[in-house]
Amino acid sequence: MAIYTDIAPEIYPPGRGRVPEGVRCTVHQAGACRITRVRIERDGLARPAGHYVTVETPRTAALDDQDEKLTALLAREVAEMLPPGPVLVVGVGNRRVTADALGPRVAGQVLVTRGLETVAAPLGLRTVASIAPGPGGVTGLALAGIVAALVKEMDAAAVLAVDSLACAGPERLGRSVQLADAGLRPAGDTARSLTRDTVGVPVVALGIPTMMDAGAVCSVPGLVVTPRDLDGLVRRGSHLLARAVNRALQPRLTPAELGRLVS
Repeated sequence: MAIYTDIAPEIYPPGRGRVPEGVRCTVHQAGACRITRVRIERDGLARPAGHYVTVETPRTAALDDQDEKLTALLAREVAEMLPPGPVLVVGVGNRRVTADALGPRVAGQVLVTRGLETVAAPLGLRTVASIAPGPGGVTGLALAGIVAALVKEMDAAAVLAVDSLACAGPERLGRSVQLADAGLRPAGDTARSLTRDTVGVPVVALGIPTMMDAGAVCSVPGLVVTPRDLDGLVRRGSHLLARAVNRALQPRLTPAELGRLVS
């Protein structure tokens, strides 16, 4: 039985046998965090071509939204993947379902500057807009169609899509963050796909595993496992990602200034 995961190092584990041609994996330590970079250089593999960065905290620790070093590390990684220019932040998911609410909760904590150009421009702030469209079954509209229209309206240079992820190993559940410049392409869920082809600009995907394929621990198909403290995971995770995103998008502001502006 195939086990689904969004986490690139689970598909191509570094140091465990040969990886396919066109895949390069590197691992290094940054303080207490382990950073795995997977570069997929050709199409036709298990994941789309692109650069995947997975940041993992120690197995005994959950993600800490007050960890300044982790926040700064994630902010640097996000900033390096985004081109200059206006950015549209998209919170993908359903805020009514806790395991799927990460994206909308992050989008609600992003510092929005579009429409405030007379104030933001003199301060050197980037133009940022944020949206959490909700599931297509509620809106009646395709996610990619909504995002493409907004990209055109605001002349965005890139989209930053935030979503809940799935993992295959319990050690990564709520303890890792993944970024990818290949866009958002959940397997088997084309309705949530956001890529350069569908929206017209580069898409950077960002997320935390909030669920695990139950096939990793039992033989019952179609089930997922979530942590006992799922509410706390999503609350802390959304705060951590929002802080990192705001720092990446507005490097001219101090963490204290950002905290006051989005509180």
